[in-house]
Amino acid sequence: MLRVAVVGSGPSGVYTAQALLNQSLVPEVRVHVLDRLPTPYGLVRYGVAPDHEKIKSLQNSLRAVLEDERVTFVGHVQIGGADGVPPARLAELYHTVVYCVGAAADRPLAVPGEELPGSCSATRFVSWYSAHPDSAPDDFALRARSAVVIGVGNVAVDVARILARGADELRATDVPRAALGALAGSRVREVHIVGRRGPSQARFTTKELRELGALPGARILVDPAELARDPAYAAPDGLPLPAVVRRNLEVLRGWAVRGEPAPSGAVYDRSGAAHDPSGAAHDPSGAAHDPSGAAHDPSGAAHGASGAVSDGGRRIRLRFFLRPVELLERGGRVAGVRFARTVPDGAGGVQDTGTYEDIEAQLVLRAVGYRGVELPGLPFDPVRGTVPHAAGRVLRDGVPSPGEYVAGWIKRGPTGVIGSNRSCAKETVASLIEDAPLLARRPAADDPLAVLRAWGQRPVEWDGWLSIERAEEALGRSLGRGPVKIPDWPGLLAAARGEER
Repeated sequence: MLRVAVVGSGPSGVYTAQALLNQSLVPEVRVHVLDRLPTPYGLVRYGVAPDHEKIKSLQNSLRAVLEDERVTFVGHVQIGGADGVPPARLAELYHTVVYCVGAAADRPLAVPGEELPGSCSATRFVSWYSAHPDSAPDDFALRARSAVVIGVGNVAVDVARILARGADELRATDVPRAALGALAGSRVREVHIVGRRGPSQARFTTKELRELGALPGARILVDPAELARDPAYAAPDGLPLPAVVRRNLEVLRGWAVRGEPAPSGAVYDRSGAAHDPSGAAHDPSGAAHDPSGAAHDPSGAAHGASGAVSDGGRRIRLRFFLRPVELLERGGRVAGVRFARTVPDGAGGVQDTGTYEDIEAQLVLRAVGYRGVELPGLPFDPVRGTVPHAAGRVLRDGVPSPGEYVAGWIKRGPTGVIGSNRSCAKETVASLIEDAPLLARRPAADDPLAVLRAWGQRPVEWDGWLSIERAEEALGRSLGRGPVKIPDWPGLLAAARGEER
C-alpha cells in the first residue's frame, strides 16, 4: 500500500487525490488530504465570489473525491512554521508528500502611500466577504463614496461587482452577517477599475466582464479615447487576436458607444500645469479636486461635477493606460490615487507620457496578482514565488528529492483557471507513480493521525467538517437565509466539536 499525504484541500490538492485514485499502476493507494483550516475546498470556499453559485457548486465534485473511502480529510493541521509539523517530520509518516499550498500572498504595488489606512489588497477584501477565519473584522471604509480597484483581472472584476451589488442581492448567498451588514450600509457610489495597459491585455474573462453590465442599478462607463489607444481595439480585424480578447473588446465597444462624461480626475503634466478640460488647477498637496476646483471631503461627502453619482445609483468606470505612482493622503487616510498616463510602446508594453491624473478614492484595493509563500523546510524560488521542481518532483540543489512533490500554484505560479489545476495535478501524479516502486520501500506510519495528535496537532476529520456544515445551515435558518458561513476560528472549531455558541 502506498500512503500519500496531500497538503492542501483546494482544487489542486483534491485533483491530485483524484488523479491518484484514477491511476491503475499502483492498485492500493491511501490518501490523507491535509489542510491548515478545519474546512475543505480552499479558494473554492474562500476565493470564489459568493454570487458565483455555479463556480461554487464545484464543491460538489471536490466533495465526491474527499468522500471516497480511500481518502481521508485531515483539517486543522499546520505544516511548517513555529507551531507546525516540519516537512522533514511529515515525510516520516507517509511514503510520499505532495504540496498543494497555493499562492497565499498578494503582489504589492510598491508605490508611496500603499500602507495608508483605506488601502489594502483585494485578497484581504475577498477573505473578509468570504468569511475566511484569518480575516480581521473591518468595514473596509465602505463609508467612502469612491473606490479604486487597481488591476484588470477576474479578481478585480469580482471585488468591483461586490462593491456595486446591493446587499439585498447578496442576502441569498453565504456572505457572513458582519460583511453583509457593512455592505448594506455602504456609501460607495463610484468604482474605478484601472489597468496600466490596454483592454486587449486585460486578464478578465468575457463572462466576468459581462456580469458587470448586468448589475441592477449600476451604470458601466468606458472612455472611447482610452480604448482607441490600443492598436488591437483600433484595428481588431487586422490582428490575430485570441477569441477571449476579441469578445472582451466587443463588450467594451458596446459600452463605449453610450458616451462618456468628462474625466473624473484632474489631469496635469510633470510641471503641475493642469490639463483638465475644466481648467481646474492641480493641488500638489494631494487633495483631490473636482472640475469646479472645490476640494473633496475624504469622508465621502457628495461630489460636485466630477462625474460621481449623487442619485443613489452606482457607476463602474473601466479605465486603461493608467499606471499607479502614488496613493494620496488626507487626514491620515487614503484620499486618492495618482496615475501616470501610459501609451503602448510598440513592443507589448507601455511607456509613460509625462502626464498624470488623480482619481479620488477613500478605498483602494489592489488586485495585481498573487504570489507563493515560502514553506519553511521546502526549497523556494523567491523570484518566481514557487518551489523548484521537475515535472512536479521537488528539486533540492537541482536534484529531485525522493518523496516530495508539488502541484498547483506553488508549482507553476498563480496562472490559469480552476480547471488548469487538473492537468497540473495529473503531471505531478504521473511523476509520483513512476517513482512509486522506490517510494513504497520507504518507512511510513501505520496511523499518521495518531502521531500528528502526539505531536500536538488537533485534526478535524470529515465528520467534524460535516458538523460545521450543519452549524452553518442552522445559523442561516436563524437569520432567515440559506447556509451562512462561520467567520472565525473559535466558531469553526466549536462547530467541528458539535458545540453550540
